[in-house]
Amino acid sequence: MVKGNSRQARAEFERQMRHRINAGRVAVQGQISFFKRQFGQVASEWKEDDTRVTFADFAISEKIFAELRRDFPEDDYCSEEMSPLDEVLSLEAPFAWLIDPIDGTNNFALGFPLCAISLALLHDGTPVYGLLYDHATDTILEGGPDYGLFRNQKKLDRNRAAADAQVMLGLHFPMQPEVMDRLQPLLSKYRGRCIGSGAMTAACVATGYLTGAIDYRVKSWDIAAAYALCLAAGVRFHFIEASPFPMKSFHPRSDYCPYYAGTESICEEIRELMG
Repeated sequence: MVKGNSRQARAEFERQMRHRINAGRVAVQGQISFFKRQFGQVASEWKEDDTRVTFADFAISEKIFAELRRDFPEDDYCSEEMSPLDEVLSLEAPFAWLIDPIDGTNNFALGFPLCAISLALLHDGTPVYGLLYDHATDTILEGGPDYGLFRNQKKLDRNRAAADAQVMLGLHFPMQPEVMDRLQPLLSKYRGRCIGSGAMTAACVATGYLTGAIDYRVKSWDIAAAYALCLAAGVRFHFIEASPFPMKSFHPRSDYCPYYAGTESICEEIRELMG
């Protein structure tokens, strides 16, 4: 991540990271009250891709980015709620921010608590830190591969992975019939959970609530923060097709980036079934 191996270069990179981590946390915390006020109350519309969007999505994205731009005007800023009419944004700065202001918008609009604010910090196009406001527990989950995993700034150890008899897998439907056929041995063997939030599903793998997850219907902003959380917890994370990282450009009409993640054993089972 750091260009050059000098102690001075590493110290400067760490200083820049810490500054951004703290600022990102404050920016997310600043939107929690607004998130709670709008939860289950805000009117919603439907996008062209048949996903729900609310006024709160746009407001949270704009407010968090406005807060961060004051300290980091040189960084790149990418949001799911950017206009699809905008040109592709080339990521040229060393640091970039990628936000899903409300992940699980359907849950949010209907008043179901499994939803989140998901904010990822990227360096050279790869997520190095994730911040996720988990509305269900009213806590902030955060971390990165060089920092560890934290809930409300208290260190978490991923020591709750279930025994085989209690394995739970995160899934997202609808799922293509051929994929369902391949995964049938897992679906008939383990418990499945479909919680309606791509970010929360992957984050639950990071914390150990889920032993693994398979999701074909996520985009980069859905899982960028949770990707960093999983790496922080030592969770294996595999993209089924091309990885979206390192991200060189951004557009809200980008392709899906299906993945599976989890313990080494569950990933091996998935890999064998997927061929």
